[in-house]
Amino acid sequence: MKITTLIENKPSKTDSNLVAEWGLSLHIAFNGHDILLDTGASGAFARNAGHLAVDIASIDAAVLSHHHYDHGGGLRQFFELNSKAKVYLGEPPAGDCFGKAFGFLNKYIGLDKTLAIDYAKRFETIRQPAEILPDVFLIPRVHCSNAKPAGNKHLFLKKDHAFTHDDFAHEIIMVIKENGKLAVFTGCSHNGVLNILDTVTSMFKGVPVKAVIGGFHLVAMPIFNVMAESKRVVRDLARSILDYPVEVTYTGHCTATQAFGVLKSVMGDRITEIETGSRFDV
Repeated sequence: MKITTLIENKPSKTDSNLVAEWGLSLHIAFNGHDILLDTGASGAFARNAGHLAVDIASIDAAVLSHHHYDHGGGLRQFFELNSKAKVYLGEPPAGDCFGKAFGFLNKYIGLDKTLAIDYAKRFETIRQPAEILPDVFLIPRVHCSNAKPAGNKHLFLKKDHAFTHDDFAHEIIMVIKENGKLAVFTGCSHNGVLNILDTVTSMFKGVPVKAVIGGFHLVAMPIFNVMAESKRVVRDLARSILDYPVEVTYTGHCTATQAFGVLKSVMGDRITEIETGSRFDV
């Protein structure tokens, strides 16, 4: 499969025409199908797609990893350009998604609520594991036996004027099976990348993991782009990923630049940092 990073936090080092933003959008060409994972924070992913020769109108299926603006902020632009593809997403969160910090920062970080009205027939909610295309699977409800990312402490659900920590039951995982191996797409890994790998390997018993692609949410707060975890915790995470084993990892967005450096020190050439415009084969 061929993967193109339509948008990511980091600007392209080689193409100044591409726009970067805090968000993530990936195009996956697999087995004759075009798949879109997330749409970044705005319509900029679509402008980049045109520059990268990716036709948004030809997308066969779109997947929203979770209900945050930096992954679904470009949905309206997607619907305007594509008239056929379903958008698959997890169950709605039990409240409005908010980011909170320092006791006074309080920001809505969910999706545009009018989309569910304007494009109701284009959404399909995933409540059970599903195969949306041949060998393309979506998994809701990650089973969590390991700790979730510490950075989640700033992420809440608001209902009836009360805030509770987001449990991320609305996060879904995409898995593509190719040549007897799995590629696992994590979005942001709010449920924890080790919990995601446990869930996937329990479902696909005995099938090796070829690649993990996506963010690990090791960032404390996006505005500072520093680690929420200690270096020891991040090093242990890197060793655990290698021990599964996972052959290769492509990460970025909410992983945080500082955390990537720690991961790289352990994982070496088995981990690569993505940026806007990155293309790679898995």
